[in-house]
Amino acid sequence: MLNKRASQPPVADRRPVTVTHHGVTLEDPYHWLRAENWREVMADPSVLAADIHDYLSAENAYTEAVLAPVEALKETLVAELRGRIAEDDWSVPTPDGNYAYGMTYAEGDEQPRLIRMYRHLGDAAAPDAPPSDYEILLDANKEAAGAGYFKLGSAAHSPAQTHLAWTSDRSGGELFTLAWRDLSTGADTILHERVTPSVTVAGDNRTVLAIEVDDNHRPGKVLALEPGAEPRTLYEEADSGFFVSVGRTLSGRFIVIDSHDHQTSEVRLVDAHDPSSEPVLVAPRLEEEEYDIAHIDEQLFIRTNRDARDFRIVRAPVDAPGRENWEDIVPHRPGVLIVDMIVFQDYLVWLERENALPRIVIRRLADGDEHQIAFDEEAYSLGISEGYEFQTDRLRFTYSSMTTPTEVWDYDMATRERRLRKRQVIPSGHDAGQYVTRRLMAPAPDGALVPVSLYHRADTPIDGTAPCLLYGYGSYGITIPASFSANSLSLVDRGFVYAIAHVRGGMDKGFDWYDQGRRAHKENTFSDFMAAADHLIAEGYTAKGRIAAQGGSAGGMLMGVIANRAPDRFGAIVAEVPFVDVLTTMLDDTLPLTPPEWPEWGDPIRDPSAFLRMKGYSPVDNVTAQAYPAIFALAGVSDPRVTYWEPAKWVARLRASATNDPLILLKTNMEAGHGGASGRFKRLGEVALVQAFVLSVLGKAGEKETT
Repeated sequence: MLNKRASQPPVADRRPVTVTHHGVTLEDPYHWLRAENWREVMADPSVLAADIHDYLSAENAYTEAVLAPVEALKETLVAELRGRIAEDDWSVPTPDGNYAYGMTYAEGDEQPRLIRMYRHLGDAAAPDAPPSDYEILLDANKEAAGAGYFKLGSAAHSPAQTHLAWTSDRSGGELFTLAWRDLSTGADTILHERVTPSVTVAGDNRTVLAIEVDDNHRPGKVLALEPGAEPRTLYEEADSGFFVSVGRTLSGRFIVIDSHDHQTSEVRLVDAHDPSSEPVLVAPRLEEEEYDIAHIDEQLFIRTNRDARDFRIVRAPVDAPGRENWEDIVPHRPGVLIVDMIVFQDYLVWLERENALPRIVIRRLADGDEHQIAFDEEAYSLGISEGYEFQTDRLRFTYSSMTTPTEVWDYDMATRERRLRKRQVIPSGHDAGQYVTRRLMAPAPDGALVPVSLYHRADTPIDGTAPCLLYGYGSYGITIPASFSANSLSLVDRGFVYAIAHVRGGMDKGFDWYDQGRRAHKENTFSDFMAAADHLIAEGYTAKGRIAAQGGSAGGMLMGVIANRAPDRFGAIVAEVPFVDVLTTMLDDTLPLTPPEWPEWGDPIRDPSAFLRMKGYSPVDNVTAQAYPAIFALAGVSDPRVTYWEPAKWVARLRASATNDPLILLKTNMEAGHGGASGRFKRLGEVALVQAFVLSVLGKAGEKETT
């Protein structure tokens, strides 16, 4: 169905550059695709060099020509995807004093409107109707007017609820502008133009804390900003391998400055009512030890992996918070990962995960009485929300599964009563009873059991004939939840099995599951994914060559590896903003994420073993003369996380090496970065294009099945 012969694919010029590390010489014939002015490109994609721009545009034109025959299918899919989005959507209002805050979308809106209403109106809102009688604090649709790209970063109201600090990105390069809005007039004052998306307002109601992004796109400096005043540096991180974030304790007493990489953290506290005071260190950083804090009265509660690979919760006095004073509150239990915690005035709440299933635990601080919230489905997703209020009995949590749309619940921690606040609306209709969700355990080569979450229509034959989309990630300890995905229904309703491989490198089965999938153990991530594919085949869910593999960013690296090592298992591979030039990127310490990434992958500059290890799996460096499946790579020209030239170089190498003339496509968004197109509907075009590609390659491009 795809018109592979619509035109000739672009052929990238070969301009070889060689470098030598640890006695090994590497040749990069496509190094020229890396823009020398990449810093400027991330802020303004229009300054991209002409030869690079022309090549990426030629790739886009080729992709458009090849996919032209599925344009009608794509538009059908866009209509389906959009039909599952409530046009007049909203979030459940979150109370703070006399007000409740939330967001709404009106029909046709690409961007949200931030709103507030009186608290009693928010509490009275029905679970099946949007809030009414509210005040619009910020309409992001108006802010985005005329912009090729616009993303609202975050918004934080002042404790006095008179002002709003908010951030926005207009390039896709994740360089956010911070504005301070007077809610009585709607007037904005620009406070800074190169910050990360998240901001915090101090207890003095006039100081905004933000993280400045430096020339290498790294967040390392905490600024205290006030209208009409010069920025003041509150803290500056000296180690280029560490990132900095800033927040405020739920109690409102402290500003929290967190310095961290992927395995080590360090926290400093500042009096929230005196943001000019000197930050106070909680505990000095120790390599491979992480901790985060919450505050209550004269104590800090600390979630830490010190002597506890799956984390424990301790407490220490505010005036003596060092490790020598840490006292166990929730002891370490191997295999039970403490994912998150919230400390309210009267309750300690934590989210834990065991055998890839989450549960919420609530402990009353006065007497230690404890109970759990859990669910019965084989695979599901669960999350907790801190909210704005410290002195409350109300906990908000979210629940979904692969067949159950997202539900938002308010839970009374004193009475243990639940109140449904919202259930995700699927306007085009969704009957969970028509689908089956399962949790399988795939045996890896070393005997480990890899969880695989999947769902399919109840009438899909499980006899090896169904196509399958298998999603994977497996890095940074990130867990891919078994949550509801309205978009995946377009594949499932056409007879697909949709599956998630919870491979090592994530924390699905605890910290050890993560540790066994990074650095010297990274090979487990790749073999786990292939084991998941093999198990799905063995159990009759699909067949060899009938699997479409999909992953993005570090998951895109996984896609590159399995393309090189197991091309026969997969009929199609989708790699979104894929981290595929691993070795070259990790050897370039000027790039935004390279030094902070060394704890995750290893440092190939100083460590010969890390160099050789990466060289052994880096997708670009291991493309070889063999038959490859159909591959669709997507990139963003202003992406600071995975630079556009990584997938561009990968595609060029694949075309030059493949022995079977496979369909290999590259689409670069020339107005966006890591997250793709902005806006809730614009993004659907990219999703639909990927699905049309998969459906066409695997031969399931017809109409949806019906019961």
